[in-house]
Amino acid sequence: MKSVLIQSAALSLVLSNGFVAAQSTNPFGIPTEESSTPTAHIVAAPGSRAQGWLSQGRSEVIARHGIVATSDTLAAQAGLEILQNGGNAIDAAVAAGAVLDVTSQNDTGIAGDLFALIYVAAEGKLYALNSAGWAPAGWTPEFFKDDLGLDRVPSSGVNAATVPGAISGYEAMLERFGTMGFEETFDRAVQIAEEGWGQGERRHSDLSSAEPRLLNDDYSSGVFLEDGKVPPLYSIIRNPDLADALRLIQDQGRDAFYKGPIADAIVARVQAGGGVMTHADLAEFESEWVEPISTNYHGYDIFQLPPPGQGWATLELLNILEVCAPVHDVNLSALGPSNPDYWHFMVEAKKLAYSDLQAYNGDPLFVDVPVDKLLDKSYAATLCDRIDMNKASQPSVKGGLDGGTIYLTTADRWGNMVSFIHSIFSVYGSAVAIPPYGMILHNRGVAFSLEEDSPNVVAPRKRPFHTIIAGFVMQNGEPLMTFGNMGGSVQPETHAQHMVNVIDHGMNIQMTTDVARFTHSQNSNRLSLEHSLYNLVGRALEAKGHDVRPVNGGSVGGYQGILFTKDSNLPEPVFNQQSIDEDHPVNGIYRAGSDHRKDGGAVGW
Repeated sequence: MKSVLIQSAALSLVLSNGFVAAQSTNPFGIPTEESSTPTAHIVAAPGSRAQGWLSQGRSEVIARHGIVATSDTLAAQAGLEILQNGGNAIDAAVAAGAVLDVTSQNDTGIAGDLFALIYVAAEGKLYALNSAGWAPAGWTPEFFKDDLGLDRVPSSGVNAATVPGAISGYEAMLERFGTMGFEETFDRAVQIAEEGWGQGERRHSDLSSAEPRLLNDDYSSGVFLEDGKVPPLYSIIRNPDLADALRLIQDQGRDAFYKGPIADAIVARVQAGGGVMTHADLAEFESEWVEPISTNYHGYDIFQLPPPGQGWATLELLNILEVCAPVHDVNLSALGPSNPDYWHFMVEAKKLAYSDLQAYNGDPLFVDVPVDKLLDKSYAATLCDRIDMNKASQPSVKGGLDGGTIYLTTADRWGNMVSFIHSIFSVYGSAVAIPPYGMILHNRGVAFSLEEDSPNVVAPRKRPFHTIIAGFVMQNGEPLMTFGNMGGSVQPETHAQHMVNVIDHGMNIQMTTDVARFTHSQNSNRLSLEHSLYNLVGRALEAKGHDVRPVNGGSVGGYQGILFTKDSNLPEPVFNQQSIDEDHPVNGIYRAGSDHRKDGGAVGW
């Protein structure tokens, strides 16, 4: 009887033209009104590779003339195009970032901030750029408490935004180390903004989550929504208003943004919304070149930017792992990431580093952040007895904010390498777009405190606690690896996990992101493990007192990285800018990886 029913059902699918109708209601994964993300409901087993770690999501990209890794394929291609046209890694980073400013305003934009670590091969030196915008001169605790009646800096609206630093940062990079200007590096971004791009799954999801906030502002709704609704998955998205803003910057440089028509539009919109940002706040802002900070982890020098970024917490965490492991008879390499004790030790060390981060971090132009003391190995040794290998602890200092970010990295045939991070913080930032320029205003101000005794208390022209960080690895003074892992407060703990992966376990540049990660909330003391990791060690960690939950990949951010392996048998590159006709590959090999949890990839030439 069963076989008869099956045959009858099959016959019912035969059409009058003799063909059989597709049994899926969403062939080719094309969405419908009934199923907006159809592939999410398919139950299937994942395939595996034929070489290496069989669960690795994709191969490393290997190249010698230049390489780019981003969270967006269009951005990666824009950076590669610059390299192929004779530009260097700095030019390529700006071009890739500009495309992300168009396609990824859920994470970043020209009204955001940026940090960068730049290795300049001709000088054999690593430079650090802090382009985090400062607070308006009118921002004080009293402004928020008394004038606005708030008990904290808001997360949405014009009073969530400090001065955007990104365009100043772009110009600082290009003027000091680039070979091109805004005209060439912004060209692809302008074209994409005008012609349109496809709406992918992750950005469609982010836009859906931000829809209620965007509906609070008529112009924001008009820029990002269609008739007040989220555009369908895979639809074509355009932003001609943003193309106009990018053209102004191509023609006038940073002055268009900080002194010209875009500055006028920002001030008008902010003040109309009850904010106090002025033309002087914008015109007087400058990016800052700072000294990178570092620690040595098992023979490798790991670099980060100094405060107000939180990168130093990565370095302190690595110090704790290195110094305290023998105290507790722990060997991370021997234990391996399938052992509950491995993860318990990592999480407990994270709590210690983040407690210091929350206690001390702020703008070093306003407060003393004792980075030298906190990054001393002897200081790490004083923390070892706070780790109990049998019991989960409570963080001594709580705090932390989630947010969205993009990280990208580039390298060229001369050996220059860029580690670059750029953000509007929350998904769609402040949810306020600036007419008539199609750009979302960031909400970095939400990271300020209104508590007078906090090192991060808001003050005029002060920069807030910054979550975005960029990483770099060197050995014996030679450049080795760029890396970053976007995702708000998770960044220092994920940076440390990547370093343990590649240094202690020998994972390659792609595998380190394809393995499962943990994140831990310093506020709730909740430990989040990606599903496969939870299934492996979750119960054992609960037995130690951890509050554990399984999560999907959206909770652990997204990574990119580039590794340079020098060939000492090859001559050093010629550092004067030769023409593309005289091109020579770098004296070695670049290998790049990109997170499968995001929308991008690595491309090489």
